[in-house]
Amino acid sequence: MDFNYTIAMLLVALGLYCLLLKRNLIKLIIGLAVLTDGIHLLLISLGYRTGGIAAIVSGEMFSDLPGFAARAVDPVPQALVLTSIVINICIVAFALSLTIYAYRHYGTLDPSKLRRLKE
Repeated sequence: MDFNYTIAMLLVALGLYCLLLKRNLIKLIIGLAVLTDGIHLLLISLGYRTGGIAAIVSGEMFSDLPGFAARAVDPVPQALVLTSIVINICIVAFALSLTIYAYRHYGTLDPSKLRRLKE
């Protein structure tokens, strides 16, 4: 289980490294995607329970609902991460389209040069 947390923190650190130290819009967008993937892995790992069962209640489980709740995996992080993945895909697609337009208009992908090229 600690392996998941280690990989999640490595992905978050790699994403932060790209966001803070890279000077290319494509690399910044990739860093943002890696950072959010690390956060997704962390949230899914927090909701995991060893030996857990799916949080789907059927007819025979109503008799032992407290015991079922103690064994069930938490579905809230899974739902939040699924929603976040969809939002992340939209943000990355939008950022890449803005990057394409910026490159066509200014001819550079360096954010510091784009700030200096104000018209």
